[in-house]
Amino acid sequence: MMMVLDLLSSNAAGNLISQTLEIISEFLVNVNDVLVKKDSFKELGAYLDRIKPILEELKKGKVSDSESFNQAIETMNKEIKDAKLLALECSKKSKVYLLVNSRSIAKKLEDHSKRLSWALNLIPLATTGLSSGIVEDIEKLCDSMQTSGFKAAQDEEAILEKIYSGIRENNVDRSYANNLLLHIAETVGIRNERSTIKLELEEFKSEIEKARVRKELAEAMQMDQIIALLERADVASSPRDKELKYFAKRRSLGSQILEPLQSFYCTITQDVMVDPVEISSGQTFERSAIEKWFAEGNKLCPLTLIPLDTSILRPNKQLKQSIQEWKDRNIMITIATLKEKILSGNDEEVLLDLKNLQNLCEEKEQHREWVILENYIPTLIQILSRNRDIKKHSLVILGMLAKDSEEAKVKISTADGAIESIVRSLARSTEVRKIAVALLIELSKYDLAREHIGKVQGCILLLVTMSSGDDNQAARDATELLENLAYSDQNVIQMAKANYFKHLLQRLSTGPEDVKMIMAKNLVEMELTDHNRESLFDGGVLVPLLHMFSQNDVLVKAEAIKALKNLSNSKKTGQEMIRQGAARPLLNLLFNQSIPTTSLWGDLSTIIVQLAASTISQDAQTPVLLLDSDDDVFNLFNLVSVTEPVVQQNIIQTFYALCQTPSASFIRTKLKEYPAVPKLVELCENENQNLRASAVKLFSCLVENCDEAIIQEYVNQKCINTLLRIIKTSSDEEEILSAMGLICYLPEIDHITQWLLDGGALQIIKNYVQQRRNLVENAIGALRRFTVPTNLEWQKSAAETGIITVLVQLLENGTTLTKQRVAQCLAQFSRSSFMLSRPIPRRKGLWCFSAPTDIGCMVHGGICSVKSSFCLLDANAVAPLTRTLQESDPGVCEASLDALLTLIEDERLQSGSAVLAEAKAIPLIIRYLGSPSPGLLEKSLNALERIFRLPEFKQMYGPSAQMALVDLTQRGNGSVRSTSARILVHLNVLHDQSSFF
Repeated sequence: MMMVLDLLSSNAAGNLISQTLEIISEFLVNVNDVLVKKDSFKELGAYLDRIKPILEELKKGKVSDSESFNQAIETMNKEIKDAKLLALECSKKSKVYLLVNSRSIAKKLEDHSKRLSWALNLIPLATTGLSSGIVEDIEKLCDSMQTSGFKAAQDEEAILEKIYSGIRENNVDRSYANNLLLHIAETVGIRNERSTIKLELEEFKSEIEKARVRKELAEAMQMDQIIALLERADVASSPRDKELKYFAKRRSLGSQILEPLQSFYCTITQDVMVDPVEISSGQTFERSAIEKWFAEGNKLCPLTLIPLDTSILRPNKQLKQSIQEWKDRNIMITIATLKEKILSGNDEEVLLDLKNLQNLCEEKEQHREWVILENYIPTLIQILSRNRDIKKHSLVILGMLAKDSEEAKVKISTADGAIESIVRSLARSTEVRKIAVALLIELSKYDLAREHIGKVQGCILLLVTMSSGDDNQAARDATELLENLAYSDQNVIQMAKANYFKHLLQRLSTGPEDVKMIMAKNLVEMELTDHNRESLFDGGVLVPLLHMFSQNDVLVKAEAIKALKNLSNSKKTGQEMIRQGAARPLLNLLFNQSIPTTSLWGDLSTIIVQLAASTISQDAQTPVLLLDSDDDVFNLFNLVSVTEPVVQQNIIQTFYALCQTPSASFIRTKLKEYPAVPKLVELCENENQNLRASAVKLFSCLVENCDEAIIQEYVNQKCINTLLRIIKTSSDEEEILSAMGLICYLPEIDHITQWLLDGGALQIIKNYVQQRRNLVENAIGALRRFTVPTNLEWQKSAAETGIITVLVQLLENGTTLTKQRVAQCLAQFSRSSFMLSRPIPRRKGLWCFSAPTDIGCMVHGGICSVKSSFCLLDANAVAPLTRTLQESDPGVCEASLDALLTLIEDERLQSGSAVLAEAKAIPLIIRYLGSPSPGLLEKSLNALERIFRLPEFKQMYGPSAQMALVDLTQRGNGSVRSTSARILVHLNVLHDQSSFF
């Protein structure tokens, strides 16, 4: 029979469990700092958080100790330790390096999870004495861990596939590298700035060198290939670096065009080969030519007449590379020599050279890069003043250069007179104008150019005129350019002056469907000011958009929804949309759930959020209501159960906003009737942090005045532990604040308080009070439940954390609400002080030879301390509490007065009054006789009625209170009048048979 042991006394198992719990805590902290796979690390963290209570139960419970049990705990310890090290690695290494290794990181997390599950599953088999609840928890947790998949996210997988595809295909296009690096930056959270990205690449290279030092050569070689691919991007090296590298290569080539080698020709076509392949005879031919030869039934080699195996066609990669190098060399020299000819030739020669240059630019992205490096842009700008054909080809080449190169956009935008010359081309022939508009559209994607284009005199007016003309294509192009220019406030002002908004409204109302779409799209993309939005609403923009919105065409509906999303993003226009009846069709579309795409669901629900937000802080006399019926509230909240996370989040945020509006009471009541609480409790455990944070915020709004029965039914220990975990691990400050607010406002039900205590809430509260100033108000509110005098054990647990000293400090530097809640906590602590004060031990033997007697507490008479009896005197709280009596907020004053008056309760009247007098609190209490606050007035009267029973205090302070008391006997209500009269009797001003009683 196995011996039953207390694991706490078993050094091996007990120590391992303690270590494991400590490592879990460290892992949960480290998870917040990882740079990749955040969701996967948090998923593992959630599993470990569920393992913690199981280990804690094992640690304090009685189970049998065995070799297999110890092996299980050792395995768990090792796996969690390794996972912690992985988290540390993923918080320190280069973001690019971590992304490239995201597959292996995901695999390691999955392996850790499965091995942890295996070890956890051993515990019920290796022990006896486990409760059925613990065994059930273990089984559920093991099932979850075994089925979880820690795969690389879709965006990470897409990037990795692009990287390896680029390496396989030897892709040297700069645009490919630019797009790849941009996607990498977006995915791993790197700012899209040259210096930042370049620094990240340097860190990536450093990690590769470390791998080489560690002899991980295969990894280093693979990473070298990735670096070679990424360094093609513009941001990977400065324009100066690329220029130096280019000219060093070009100078080494000489200046003469070289004829092709004989081996470059295909003997069938007599042309230089593009895709050379070797056949079974060892001869090389152009692929298409030899395939045609075979297709015609020929089975002999065209040169040697040797019979062939027609299935063998081997790419001649070395020859293909040599041909490409020869071509590149000649093209590089050609591009270099053409520039001077373009500058010096006559119109006919220049046109021919421009056509050649255009053909080269169309052939390959690398050729365009060489044109930029050869500084062609000033030359092309210079010849824009020549004839129409030269202008046309120059604009086309400039457009190609600008299309895939930020560097080219910068060079064109900053070249002397470039923007002005291109804008002037808008007034030329239709063909030239279209090319010029296309170039300006490309340039307008660059901030500096956008500003410059808008400043060219007459440009905006010309574009507005074009956008309202009969040429639909020109109108579309001009509108698209105006759309880009509208990202600048100054340009939008110019557009308004040119009556563009009037034109936009007109075309939106009366134009053909495709033009309406363009105008709606313009409204979608524009950076509108609130003034612009209001002008559009005054011009009647809502009617045509709602008409588009009601059409069956999904694309039309989508643009209308997106435009409304942009227009509703201000308080005034949001309210105007509700007034003009936009809310009903929007809500009906949501309720019918007939929207075909998730993105449109998101856009539509975002409009609802913005409309709700617009109704906050409005005129309470004539409020605008978004939801005015029970059905609307229920139907909208019902969508939380059936839609995508982004829509769920928007719906919850809508209700959170409505809980801040004049209709807040109606909304809260209806949500409680729904009931919303169980759904919000469920969402508090959701893995989507944004959705979870929104749910916690709305829950915190509802819980303050929620029926205790609803809380009792749906808030269980699991929910409490979830809230505490959010406070400990969330990276969202608002979510933490709301979770702490939830705990603050949960009803003071004993088992809820005990769950919070068991979950470590006291230490969490103290940590946040000391470190996070923005959370102090809610943290102190949450603390109050542990300071109730009806439960001494809770009070002792709170006091043992050292919180009382912190509370006294907050009386000096906290916010108004913090001071009020601090005073309430101190009052509750103080009510237990008298019974906890230890009696002073009597002296034994001859008193003259015995140790001096301890001096007892001036108020409580015994031996007091902050942690054991919560004494206000020992905590040095009396002076700061007295100072807060002078605050302007009546809530703070009343709470502080309550705390101080605990010192004069029952038989402590004489000693407590002396303490109050020494602190100069009694004159401040007398001052409250003139307070407009009924609570302060009543408390001060009751206090003075007791204090003035004592002759020395009656004599010292009575005269200063007489006039106020006489006034209260004349104008006060029943209880105020009679209490004032009783005090005047103590002061010998009234007879105890007076009519004032």
